[in-house]
Amino acid sequence: MWYGHIGFLVVSLTLALLATGCVAQAIYHPTGAIRHTPEHARLAYEDVSFSARDGVTLSGWWIPSENPRGTVLFCHGNGGNVSSCLDSVVMINELGLNLLLFDYRGYGRSNGSPSEQGTYADADAAWDYLVNVRKIPPEQVVVWGRSLGGPIAAKTASMRPAGLVVLESTFTSLPELVADRFFRTPAWVLANYAYDTRQHLGKVAAPVLVIHSPDDEVVPFSHARRLFDAIGSPRSFVQISGDHNTGFIRSREAFQTALDGFISGHLSRQEARQ
Repeated sequence: MWYGHIGFLVVSLTLALLATGCVAQAIYHPTGAIRHTPEHARLAYEDVSFSARDGVTLSGWWIPSENPRGTVLFCHGNGGNVSSCLDSVVMINELGLNLLLFDYRGYGRSNGSPSEQGTYADADAAWDYLVNVRKIPPEQVVVWGRSLGGPIAAKTASMRPAGLVVLESTFTSLPELVADRFFRTPAWVLANYAYDTRQHLGKVAAPVLVIHSPDDEVVPFSHARRLFDAIGSPRSFVQISGDHNTGFIRSREAFQTALDGFISGHLSRQEARQ
């Protein structure tokens, strides 16, 4: 009975947001204040900015590694901003990788307001910044998406010749996620939002690593399995433990070991073919 009331409440709130033209407020949860920087983790970094193709100015951090073996383009989740990602920043740096961490439009110091097509354009602009300004070879770019960043990363890798793709705790598509979590929500509520990770993966040629936890209370573990089955390129799957927001921290050793092996195995082979 209680679950039924919760489901009804969620549907009612979603429909109310739709009626007022505020569906985006139910999807995106940006914050503006930058509360921490890589300096708090004793890491050198640069504040960077670049523009999306529609002129929106985006903000981010360039965090170099001393002896890089690759470069990560990190697409974060739907909440907070770049300053919410310091745990990931530290782990990526420990893996010997450069990192470009950027905020979507409307997040942190980036201008504009978030939208699905806008977030895709933002990641595409981040790719151009890496390749054209930082002169990073495309085959050395690891496009990494966490949660909502998953479909954004997959979309980017479907259009650009990335070296690797990492999908962490992400979903097959936003409508499928809503249907699995809140089965009474009508499909038309999210008619303008797809975030179809699985569809994008069908066009990705790079090796893909899927990381997920059965304990994830936000994105069901079944989504990771469906994504893995949809991958046509070389693929790997890593099961971690812990909830949606802290699983990668609780499973840190297994998480980093798997990433280290995946990155070393694929990026090194690509270098040998050059």
